[in-house]
Amino acid sequence: MKRQLWHSILLYAAVLFLAIFTLAPLLWLVLMSISTPTDLTTVPLNWIPSQIDLSRYAQLLDINDGSGARFLAALRNSMLTAGGATLIALVVAIPAAYAFTRRGAPMILLFVFLATIMIPPITYVLPLYQIFGSFGMLNNTVTLIIVYCALLLPFATWLMKANLDVLPIEIEHAAFMEGASTITTLRRVVLPLALPAIAATGMLSFLVAWDEFFYALIFTSDMSAKTLPVTIADFAAGRVTDYGVIAAVGVLATLPPAILAIAFQRFIVSGLVAGSVKG
Repeated sequence: MKRQLWHSILLYAAVLFLAIFTLAPLLWLVLMSISTPTDLTTVPLNWIPSQIDLSRYAQLLDINDGSGARFLAALRNSMLTAGGATLIALVVAIPAAYAFTRRGAPMILLFVFLATIMIPPITYVLPLYQIFGSFGMLNNTVTLIIVYCALLLPFATWLMKANLDVLPIEIEHAAFMEGASTITTLRRVVLPLALPAIAATGMLSFLVAWDEFFYALIFTSDMSAKTLPVTIADFAAGRVTDYGVIAAVGVLATLPPAILAIAFQRFIVSGLVAGSVKG
């Protein structure tokens, strides 16, 4: 009995430590975003704001303000690039994963695809820059969508395959015996069963594209295509840096993926767990 009590105490202590370790930076980011400039520059530092200042959020959400126009344009670009790349990656990854799982596609191809994402990104920059430049596609959200698709496809295909492996093949055989084609079986039988896997794969792929910085920095030059990670860096690049504004941008930038994660939490958890069990 005493051993079980100690196990429970250690378990809850570990969970509490993990929660504090994970949430403390986000809490400090929120506190910075609502602190006055004086609180952020006082020595010793004021951990608790002397007064709440929400003016930075109003500034960033005002399209008529210079900072607000930059932030909203970057938010739009990030939504377009991350959402578009994730959608296209899923459309291609699902049938590709099905081919590897059910149609005996050579696994060596999948390992080759995975090897491409293990190569340092800077290796691809020069040839990609020359190719997109020759087509006049630099500083374009379509360019980022293409690049992000190339990044996401191996990852999405691997994750979808791991989840499709655990689906009972007998249901598909029954559909084939009823005369269903492969496309019909995939659409009406496999996809409904794989919804948790699709949600988990889509969410993780969206996060990868949402946070990508390197290619967005290289291939964009103004606010017509710059994404949020690059814009946040731009806010910190001036002679006088307003850390409160940077913190507010960071808080607002976490909202779209956080909302998606909360909305699809049940599917994401079940999808990840299903992909970890086979048999």
